[in-house]
Amino acid sequence: MSDMKAVIIQCGQEEYALPVDTVVSIEKLERTNPIPHLPDYMLGLMKIRGELVPILDFQQILYGNSAKNDPNARIVVVQTEKLFIGLLVLDAKEILDIPESKLTSSGLMAYSKTPYFKTVANLEDRLITVVDAEILSRTLTGMDQIGQYMQTIIEK
Repeated sequence: MSDMKAVIIQCGQEEYALPVDTVVSIEKLERTNPIPHLPDYMLGLMKIRGELVPILDFQQILYGNSAKNDPNARIVVVQTEKLFIGLLVLDAKEILDIPESKLTSSGLMAYSKTPYFKTVANLEDRLITVVDAEILSRTLTGMDQIGQYMQTIIEK
């Protein structure tokens, strides 16, 4: 592991980090087209730069309440192996260089409900949990349905 450059996002009162090499863009939440029979955390599809992107309410996933009505809410579009996904967060605050020496994974691996929490940046005045978007896209309940739905759209 080496130093990490990350986009710092906020959900609830906590800060999370997404490695910049997975982040495609940061957008304002605009109109989404809801899709029936998919998980509650999926707000729907949003057209971003000509592409249809599934929008997942990361605030809902983590804390059970939605960020969609917050005026500062942002969509952080991340690329995974199979598809682009948009994570709705309360704010996308900054890009931060995190020294490798400040990253630790102790205590995270034992908690099976959030396998997408990769490591924690233990900085002088803040703790930031690093999220692995690839693991999120593979382990979140219902993501297989979303992937299948997106595949049917691409094939049309």
